[in-house]
Amino acid sequence: MMSIRKSWLAGAVLLIAAAGWWLLRSDTNYVNLPPTATGPWVAFGDSLTEGFGATEGNNYPAVLGRKLGVTIRNLGKSGETTSDGLNRVEDVAALQPRVVLLCFGGNDALNQESRKQTFANLARIIDRLHQAGTFVVLIGIRSASLRDFNEEHFAKLAREKRVLYVPDLLQGLAFKPVYMSDTLHPNDAGYEKFAARLEKKLHPLLPKLRSGYEQRAVEAVAR
Repeated sequence: MMSIRKSWLAGAVLLIAAAGWWLLRSDTNYVNLPPTATGPWVAFGDSLTEGFGATEGNNYPAVLGRKLGVTIRNLGKSGETTSDGLNRVEDVAALQPRVVLLCFGGNDALNQESRKQTFANLARIIDRLHQAGTFVVLIGIRSASLRDFNEEHFAKLAREKRVLYVPDLLQGLAFKPVYMSDTLHPNDAGYEKFAARLEKKLHPLLPKLRSGYEQRAVEAVAR
């Protein structure tokens, strides 16, 4: 009888733990879902966002926009670090963007920024966008080393800030010439593949990402 009771208690504990894990990972835990901002979708980052290596109209924001049926404004600038992004975040926040696809970090090591500073900058950028009512998608960039030292920091930041996280933009693309224009930047096929990963993550959230905006538009017309 004691053995059965212990088994039942162990099962109950596992069930409660699983339920808690599910709630923590539920999209209801994301900040600003639905977003309260009413502006455009924005892709904010460096050359990987700008689309270095892609032909006209085939950077990942353009491809993703076509897949989701939304217009995504591309605010990527080649060579920028998270510090540059922090310097530009007020201009982005001023747009009142509903959704921001945030992708910085690749250039930080080249500019001798510490990993601590990199993720502190990203945290401040996310905080400012959250203040604007924006739903943030954090896109990870692996470190330039055999072991990815960035992944645990990106994942931790995403949990702490309650944002949607997409690991390692170049996952499955790096070192594969069919997907890369050079050692760091995808070609059209690579950006297409990454956009498909993002679409898979974002498509289930589209009703909530759109619903808040559409409701406020109806209310504005009614007034």
